[in-house]
Amino acid sequence: MRKEIKFSSYRKVPILLANAGSPLQLNDSSVIISAIKTYLVSRRNSLEEIVSFYPPVKTVTEKGKEVVEYENKYWLMLDEKETKKVYPVKEVRVEEMKWRKWADDWLVHLISPNVYRTPKEALASFDYIVREGKFGTLEGLFAKYVGAVAMFFVSKRLKKRHQLRDDVREDLYQAVNEWVKAVGKNRPFMGGNQPNLADLAVYGVLRVMEGLEAFDDMMAHTNIQPWYQRMEEVIEKTGVAI
Repeated sequence: MRKEIKFSSYRKVPILLANAGSPLQLNDSSVIISAIKTYLVSRRNSLEEIVSFYPPVKTVTEKGKEVVEYENKYWLMLDEKETKKVYPVKEVRVEEMKWRKWADDWLVHLISPNVYRTPKEALASFDYIVREGKFGTLEGLFAKYVGAVAMFFVSKRLKKRHQLRDDVREDLYQAVNEWVKAVGKNRPFMGGNQPNLADLAVYGVLRVMEGLEAFDDMMAHTNIQPWYQRMEEVIEKTGVAI
């Protein structure tokens, strides 16, 4: 909820607050992933130093809107030895970065038009959001019905902005099957025997639809299920709740 991030001038989520000696705020999911992965692989630099390698840059869109982007956000800040350990060959890193960027630039934009595709789906989505969120009774009812109506119309604008087909499910199915094809039949994950950061990025985007009609349709009409189930199994073994 907005009041939960009133402390921050950065108004999007996720935001990660890390206890790194002094409180440290990390913004943007891809920056968070790259910074934490760098920190886990290389303990040469503090988390504060690592975050400084991803500076925010303000740009202005064609419509005059100011937006914040982060430089280097798909790069891990490793020395040559550490890089060889994570990426045995250059092509592995190039592939990972390509698909992480694809998840941010394309896949994520298919979610809202699909989960708010119809008034019924929009209402079901907000019913889930209210049920899982920290809403009071009246606040929840307002969020559910007003939010559902608002996001139904927003989804139509997003559909037009991203030039999606009349049935946005087709774009979702095509994108998901494109990902499955890129992973291929000879490895369980894009990272090989274990997921890499591209696997994590795609899983993170798709998981937000769990419990909704769009997710069930995706599972029924694409080839994503085996890969998705393998991701769930790996996460369950690590004991991490996402």
